[in-house]
Amino acid sequence: MAMLAQPAGPFALGTFSTQDGEPFPGLLAKGRVLDLSSVLAWAPSSVRAVVERWEEALPVLRVLVDEDTLGWRPLESLRVHAPIEPRQIFQSGANYRQHVIDLEVAHRSPDDPRTVEEAREEIAAVMDRRAAEDLPYVFIGLPSAITGPYDDVVLPAWAEKPDWELELAAVIAKPAYQVTVEEALEYVAGYTIANDLTDRATVFRRDMKAIGTDWLRSKNAPGFTPLGPWLVPAESIADTGDLRVTLKLNGDTMQDESTKDMLFGVARLVSYASQTAQLLPGDLVLTGSPAGNGLHWGRLLRDGDVMEGSITGLGVQRTRCVAEGTT
Repeated sequence: MAMLAQPAGPFALGTFSTQDGEPFPGLLAKGRVLDLSSVLAWAPSSVRAVVERWEEALPVLRVLVDEDTLGWRPLESLRVHAPIEPRQIFQSGANYRQHVIDLEVAHRSPDDPRTVEEAREEIAAVMDRRAAEDLPYVFIGLPSAITGPYDDVVLPAWAEKPDWELELAAVIAKPAYQVTVEEALEYVAGYTIANDLTDRATVFRRDMKAIGTDWLRSKNAPGFTPLGPWLVPAESIADTGDLRVTLKLNGDTMQDESTKDMLFGVARLVSYASQTAQLLPGDLVLTGSPAGNGLHWGRLLRDGDVMEGSITGLGVQRTRCVAEGTT
């Protein structure tokens, strides 16, 4: 099954439960899961508790992978939850060149005198300037929007244009405040997959354009951030600047792009966010979404749709959309 795809490297972390049991932090290796709350000396109750002691935990996890006499369980027998519960979510917008160009064209006013080609050229110049001036765009998301990688996603009745945005997410390992770009990756424990759902109809405030964007309304409904399935250690991902981000809708490929198209990489985003805020262990830094969203295709999410998202080495998540009131 696609949802049980193994991650890169010898092991990953996840949050699991038996069908009726409480979630526990698990070590995934060789298609089996070990309850870390029962084998680590400090008895962590969550994956975030493991990440909070990442430098201490990592060498122990490497050894546990080959301890065959411990109480391993088959992955297929367990429910998979979002791999971690962050305290903060930092989200990068307008970070994929082609995606931003597509959105600019899609949002053009009917009386815009520019041709499509002219609009593309102008926004491409803006992207080049942003990259040269080293100015990422980062905003805040809510942990309450997170749901599991195989859970249903409820589409609120008020969401007129719900859309997908598959993204690479970095998981912070230790408190990071005003770190440099050069040292930023030392603060990253690993990576996971996030689908940053967005209601395109409420991104911009209609009542007062000067207010600008409304990310609370457009991105933070319960379940609007399917996360996981796994937290893959950073040491298992050779190059975050060249991973394939792919989203399929009902089996049809909608997003399929390399992270090479990012304007700002993981190190730059972590460093930039840390200049203002203190990033905490377990926090997420979402790195933006590539081209191929629903607005581009003229096809938004609706009841019954199934999204399958994958990123090189990070596994596959599969979520079904259900209209509010039908569950």
